[in-house]
Amino acid sequence: MIRELFGSVSEGISIEHNFHCDLGYNIHVGRNFYADYNCTILDMAGVRIGDDCMIAPNVGIYTAGHNIGPKDRNKSGYGIPITIGNNVWIGGHCAILPEVSIGDNSIVAAGSIVTKDVPANTIVAGNPAKVLKQITEE
Repeated sequence: MIRELFGSVSEGISIEHNFHCDLGYNIHVGRNFYADYNCTILDMAGVRIGDDCMIAPNVGIYTAGHNIGPKDRNKSGYGIPITIGNNVWIGGHCAILPEVSIGDNSIVAAGSIVTKDVPANTIVAGNPAKVLKQITEE
């Protein structure tokens, strides 16, 4: 079913119950993608997720936005893409907001709200998410 819904999928995809999306065809995932329970991807714009990514429970990935002016706010909307690199781990209860890019090998700590780009090989945490440390090869 996911292969029919998503724009593109590779092998090794696993998505737990209560997955929600807007359109589906704007979602593109690489190999060995895992999304735990209650994942929501609002894909009014493209969402590209690389290889070997893990998404913990209750994560929201939101490309949708609305005008900030009050007149007809609920009648208008737009989408801004999100890109998630390879080997990214997103902890539980995180929100990834529009126009964000998360670099390869990065970790988003549980409960974080990602409002800006995350460099590769970085751990971010908080609201808004800030860099905690660089990841080095061990």
